[in-house]
Amino acid sequence: MNIFLSLICFSFFLLFVAHGEQSYSFPEEMKRGSVIGNIAKDLRLEIGALSTRRARIETEESDKRFCDINVRNGELIVAERIDREGLCGKKVSCILRQELVLEDPLELHRIILHIQDINDNSPVFKDVNIGLEIRESADRGARFVIEEAHDADVGQNSVQQYSLEKNENFILAATGNTAELVLDKELDREKQKEINLLLTALDGGSPQRSGTVVIHVAVLDANDNSPVFSQAVYKASLPENSPVGTVVVTVSATDADEGVNGDVTYDFGHLTDEMMEIFNIDNKRGEIRVTAAVDYEATTSYEIRVKAKDGLGLSSYTDVIISITDVNDNAPVVSLKSLTSPIPEDTPAGTEVGIINIQDRDSGNNRQVRCSIQQNVPFKLVPSIKNYYSLVTTGQLDREQVSDYNITIIATDEGSPPLSSSKTVQLSVADINDNPPVFEEQSYSAYVSENNKPGSTLCSVTARDPDWRQNGTVIYSLLPGEVNGASVSSYLSVNGDTGVIHAVRSFDYEQFRSFKVHVMARDNGSPPLSSNVTVSVFISDVNDNSPQILYPAPEGNSFMTELVPKSAQRGSLVSKVIAVDADSGQNAWLSYHIIKASDPGLFTIGLYSGEIRTQRDISESDSMKQNLIVAVKDNGQPSLSATCAIYLLISDNLAEVPELKDISYDDKNSKLTSYLIIALVSVSTFFLTFIIIILGVRFCCRTKPRLLFDGAVAIPGAYLPPNYSDVDGTGTLRSTYNYDAYLTTGSRTSDFKFVSSYNDNTLPADQTLKKSPTEFNDVFGICDDSTEV
Repeated sequence: MNIFLSLICFSFFLLFVAHGEQSYSFPEEMKRGSVIGNIAKDLRLEIGALSTRRARIETEESDKRFCDINVRNGELIVAERIDREGLCGKKVSCILRQELVLEDPLELHRIILHIQDINDNSPVFKDVNIGLEIRESADRGARFVIEEAHDADVGQNSVQQYSLEKNENFILAATGNTAELVLDKELDREKQKEINLLLTALDGGSPQRSGTVVIHVAVLDANDNSPVFSQAVYKASLPENSPVGTVVVTVSATDADEGVNGDVTYDFGHLTDEMMEIFNIDNKRGEIRVTAAVDYEATTSYEIRVKAKDGLGLSSYTDVIISITDVNDNAPVVSLKSLTSPIPEDTPAGTEVGIINIQDRDSGNNRQVRCSIQQNVPFKLVPSIKNYYSLVTTGQLDREQVSDYNITIIATDEGSPPLSSSKTVQLSVADINDNPPVFEEQSYSAYVSENNKPGSTLCSVTARDPDWRQNGTVIYSLLPGEVNGASVSSYLSVNGDTGVIHAVRSFDYEQFRSFKVHVMARDNGSPPLSSNVTVSVFISDVNDNSPQILYPAPEGNSFMTELVPKSAQRGSLVSKVIAVDADSGQNAWLSYHIIKASDPGLFTIGLYSGEIRTQRDISESDSMKQNLIVAVKDNGQPSLSATCAIYLLISDNLAEVPELKDISYDDKNSKLTSYLIIALVSVSTFFLTFIIIILGVRFCCRTKPRLLFDGAVAIPGAYLPPNYSDVDGTGTLRSTYNYDAYLTTGSRTSDFKFVSSYNDNTLPADQTLKKSPTEFNDVFGICDDSTEV
């Protein structure tokens, strides 16, 4: 209960600010979590900002942190058990230095903790029993020094007084912590050979603590000289890390007595357990040696009490002060206090990304530290507060070039020889969407044959985006547009993930031969970035169109008859086959072949012109009726073809012409023929009348009109379908020829065609056929008279 009241008495805190330092005073042995003070209020800091600014307590020279900050309310609390005697020993003032660190911006406040002593240690004597040998001849008033008691506490809580148990011979003379036995009544060995005295040491704490020792006095014969040291105080200097066995100092004491009374032995007075492990003394020679490692950073000096005792128990004391000198045995320690990782790659130069603290436990020049950073990294160290450095960027970061940095920080002290240490800081660079997708090619071309299957693959486009994850995920799409008035999506589609372009429909080379589309590659960043590329689609022709014969017209069962004079010579132009092909290139290269002829050696056809000419002169033995079957082939693979029939009559006049119906093929009978014959008879009268009128007009004008049969239809020689062109050498009619054709359509007994040519090798243009009305009657079965034309 008394201890608790003592703690309550010391639980007040002294708060003051001096030279930018915040000081607190509080007693040792406070429980963990006890409040020392509200440092946020004392430093006028915003409590809400403590957490965001990562407020924390750092130590200056020790890895152990004795206090902490509650970021919720700004209170400074006890974090570890604080034992003043263990931290500061016998020092009057026990000070712990801590630091409050805040970030963004970096801010440092020094905290000085004054640890107040409480009376938690009792006085302790070195030995349980103290032996004294005093001659009976000792005079009244002789003084005998007693080894003082030791109290780990300081100030008022240390040893303040001694008390001696009441006896007949001795009284106690105490000054401070020094106690002496004073002989108050002479000894008489014959009456009492031994005397036991109880000595009590009392401290000044509250409650008061005490320690006792039994003094055993042996009464001897007279020994009247005590040992005397050569120096009242011995001082020595000892470098830290001195090897075990090193002699620190040698103490020396002399005794004026002779014999056993003059033999001096040495021993330590009261020492702590730590000092007993580090030093020992030679009892005979007085040499104090090192028995364990000495560390300047742990203790800078030692004070040792040495006792010299003669053979009969008289003793004296001296103090030995050993100063430990520092050597450069501690390399700097690099600590990473804060690090922002990853950092965006668009972080501007000069941005603080980390806080580094460097400590060296040595002193003097051995404590001075130079700090550097490896080259070729866009970072540097900027000195900040005391031993703190800020790690800041020096240039633009690019994750696509370097995504991770291993930054090596090297700290070197100025000792001799210098010591150094390093720490590697790993820093990652976070990606931002700063790179659009880039296509591997500036443009793409796709080649596809017409009549392709819908869904077939044309080509693929590939774009690369060096960004990371979703920023580097590329999605492909077609840009809106039109091809031949239709949406581009009705022609092509693109796989959004792979960039493979497919045909949506089948293409026709004859409709269009090429078109262009635009493909967009877009990443998945925010905001998204994109780029476009042009894809040109070229449609190649396949031989899917057969030649189309324009002349002679192949429609229905109608046919044309060419009249060839018997006087035709070799090479004379008889007729020409005109054909076109909707394909292009070699698929449209046409060739003409006679595949069947009544007389194979009589006529020939131009391979590429389609002109039918005589191979030899016409002879009397040649048949009047000549039938030719002409095939027109293209040059595709496989080749496609079309055929037509050409009917030729070798005759100089119409009288020699047999019934025309025998020229045609014996196809199946058509009812249409009968209807046409009836219609022809019905209009014969009108027709013959019209012929007579025409003959009269011609007779008056002395001109020669051509024979025109009833119902004849004229076909211009230069006729071509509107979607074809007359290309020289492809089979269409050359412009150097002109044909006038007159025929009745849809009849199996067609009329004649009169050929007129502007080529020297053709028949004479003025040649006509003459027939009598009787001959026409024989041919068509009509009995009316007719005028000769």
